[in-house]
Amino acid sequence: MTSTPAQLNEQGKESFQNGEYEQAAELFTQAAAGFAAAQDALSAAEAKNNLSVALLQAEKPQDALNAAAATDAVFESVGDVKRQAMALGNQAAALDALKRYDEALAAYERASELFAQAQEGDLRALTLKSIAAIQLKTGKVSNAALRMLGSLDAKQNLSLFERVLKFFLRFSK
Repeated sequence: MTSTPAQLNEQGKESFQNGEYEQAAELFTQAAAGFAAAQDALSAAEAKNNLSVALLQAEKPQDALNAAAATDAVFESVGDVKRQAMALGNQAAALDALKRYDEALAAYERASELFAQAQEGDLRALTLKSIAAIQLKTGKVSNAALRMLGSLDAKQNLSLFERVLKFFLRFSK
């Protein structure tokens, strides 16, 4: 009995949750191909983004980047701002892993803008933290402090640690 693309996608998510990233990647690849054959571009793009995350976890950043490439345009074409931002975030994470920091920063910046537009504060906060991490890696410490502060401003329900960190980061401006 053959599985539908939706079933393959769900099986991929289960494999991913179990830490079986190679198996998840194979299932997401099959799901994406099945969705594409059925001319379901949105579901195919979603499966490719799932594939990208699995490949990144399997330490295959170039393959992860290839999987997520252009998926943001699919979501943009239907006005799905949140999933467009998530696709850009997946591309940025792969670029970061490939040490292509300038490209990663540009993708994260665009994702951050889109998360703000979609009113996804927590996802925007995560994106801003990723930007800050790259800026720290590349020696842009003052920029990183400002990004971290921005990520805390974007996040809902700060923990005690985050509130204290936010207080101290205000002095770095």
